[in-house]
Amino acid sequence: MPYPIDISVKPKVAGFFEPETSTISYVVTDPPSSSCAIVDPVMDIDYAAGRISYKSADILVDYVKLNGLKLEWLIETHAHADHLSASPYIQKLGGKIGIGEHILTVQETFGKVFNEGTEFRRDGSQFDHLFKDGDTYGIGTMTALVMHTPGHTPACTTHVMGDAAFVGDTLFMPDGGTARADFPGGNAHILFRSIRKVLETLPRQTRLFMCHDYAPNGRDVRWETTVGEERERNIHARDGMSEDEFVDLREARDKTLGMPRLIIPSLQVNIRAGHLPEPDASGKTFLKVPINTL
Repeated sequence: MPYPIDISVKPKVAGFFEPETSTISYVVTDPPSSSCAIVDPVMDIDYAAGRISYKSADILVDYVKLNGLKLEWLIETHAHADHLSASPYIQKLGGKIGIGEHILTVQETFGKVFNEGTEFRRDGSQFDHLFKDGDTYGIGTMTALVMHTPGHTPACTTHVMGDAAFVGDTLFMPDGGTARADFPGGNAHILFRSIRKVLETLPRQTRLFMCHDYAPNGRDVRWETTVGEERERNIHARDGMSEDEFVDLREARDKTLGMPRLIIPSLQVNIRAGHLPEPDASGKTFLKVPINTL
C-alpha cells in the first residue's frame, strides 16, 4: 500500500541509552512546536531483589520538563521481551500509550504461558490506542505514520516521524544485522519481508533509529543510521540478500541464542502496557515464573 511520507519534516531526536538492557529510548520533538513523543521507555528492575525503580524513566521525564515539552504520545514499537516498559509511570506528564493492534495475538499467546485467568483482558484495552498498518497520528504539527513490520513479534511496528523512523527490533545497526525471529509468533520469512518493506518504502536518506545496540566487535554504542546504509551494509539484510539466504542465516543464528535475561518479567508487564500485575489479597505484587514452558 502507498504510505504518506514527508521527509522534509526533520524532528529533533534525543536518544537515551540504558546499559543494563542495551535499550535506546527516544524523545522526538515536533520542529515548530513543543509537542513530543517518547518511544520505548525503560522501567528498571533488579530481578534478583524483586525491586522496581525509575532512574531511566526519570531521565526522560527530566528532559521533557527541562525543555518545556508537551508529551502527546508514548509509543511502544512492540511488546518487548528484554526490558520492562515505563510508559504508565511517564504518563503522569500526559500522552496516550500506543502499540500495534496485533498486541492481541501476543496477549493471547503469553496469557496462556503465564496462566493468566479470565480477569486478564486479551483485547488490548490496557493501551490507549491500537495502531493499524497505515494509521497516522499527530505530534504537534507533525504527522506520524505507522507501518506494521512483524517477524520479530506479531505486533512489531515501525513509526515514521518526518525523516526519522523508529524500527524497534525489526533492524539493528548494519554491523548488528537483525533481531531474532524464534519467539512465539516470530517468523524469519515474515521478518525478511518487513525489512524489505521498510527499506524499499522509505527514501534512502531517511534516518533510522534502533531500539537496541550491543556494540559488536567492541565498537562504541550507536543507534542512528539511514535506509541507504542499511541497504548497502546490513550483514543480514542488505540489498541482494534473498529471502532464503536470510532465513537460513537467521534461523541458524537463532538456534545459538539463549532466552533474554528479563523475558519473564518483561512480557508479564509489557502485555499489560507497562502495568504490574494486580496485587493479591495481602497487597503484595508478584511476577510468575513458568517452569519448563519457555
